[in-house]
Amino acid sequence: MNNIGSPWNAIADDNRREIPLVLKKNELIPTKIAKHFSFTLPGVSSHLRILKDAGLTTEKKEGKNRFYSLNKKKTLEIVQFFEHMYGYSLNSLKEYVENKENKI
Repeated sequence: MNNIGSPWNAIADDNRREIPLVLKKNELIPTKIAKHFSFTLPGVSSHLRILKDAGLTTEKKEGKNRFYSLNKKKTLEIVQFFEHMYGYSLNSLKEYVENKENKI
């Protein structure tokens, strides 16, 4: 089975998990995204390519610029996986974990 382009592989990297958080409200060009991180512009571009190949981000070209945004439909599939796995919403899971930690 070929896992290239897998959303799970794409979010396995700590830095790549942060990029969708930066993109959740705005579409941005790579130079604006890079300002949020300590790695180089080529590093950002590499991470964006992996996220795009996995379907987690979209790319829109306007003139010389490429704008990246979060693919909310695809990222929602990941959230739904965890909701299905735990049998309830992630908010309920958060409450469960927090209550369990308070009892320890």
